[in-house]
Amino acid sequence: MKVGGDFFEDEQAQASFFASVATLKNQGHNVAIVHGGGAQLQAQLTALGFKSEKHEGLRISPDEQMPVVAGVLAGTLNKKMVCMAAQAGLTGVGISLADGNLAVCEEVAPMLGAVGYPHPRSAKLLHQLMHANLTPIICSIGSDLNGRLYNVNADQAATCISSLLYADLYLLSDVSGVLDEKKQLIAHLDDSKIQQLVNSGVITDGMIVKVKAAQEASRTLGKAVQIGSWNDVSILIDELHRNTGTTITSSGFLS
Repeated sequence: MKVGGDFFEDEQAQASFFASVATLKNQGHNVAIVHGGGAQLQAQLTALGFKSEKHEGLRISPDEQMPVVAGVLAGTLNKKMVCMAAQAGLTGVGISLADGNLAVCEEVAPMLGAVGYPHPRSAKLLHQLMHANLTPIICSIGSDLNGRLYNVNADQAATCISSLLYADLYLLSDVSGVLDEKKQLIAHLDDSKIQQLVNSGVITDGMIVKVKAAQEASRTLGKAVQIGSWNDVSILIDELHRNTGTTITSSGFLS
């Protein structure tokens, strides 16, 4: 499960989400959590006098800003998530994509700076944590083989983790799912419909990145991916595979 949006500003949502995760674990389901933190990162960069911009939903991250980016995501927010988990009776372990050989990143584009795309490498650490009844809480900071740190889009980070675990993927935020031009929830999207909505400007900015990450995960895993709200996680307790939000399916599954 990936959480983002205003999650860190909503204590009620935090408590409800982690209570649901705890119930799922008690039912025998392993859960890995991936988080971003764009709003908090933006606030800290602004407070320190840095200019921060986005390009097609991705935050431009010059190398000189990476100590701040890593400090917010891998430091403050990641440890807050571990504490939230503890309040729900979970034993969380906060890590990043750079830990345990989980992934290796490559630069997305020079104009974006230290923005990385993660390639999955080893699930060994995740399996060891889950076998010990620990809950991995993974922030979207990665690195390449030369030790350069990267800011990774959290939806893409979650796709990487789901690929490692061959797990069902839920991309959760403060919206109920993908909305149409009338702001109504779209229950299901495939490749052709997604392209149509992108071309018409209905799907824009960060939602484009989210939907593309869901498409990639669907192709890689050969299964549907859910985009929805963290407020709907409780639905999964009664019926794990009940669809919530928008179901994304993509053709051309990768081998």
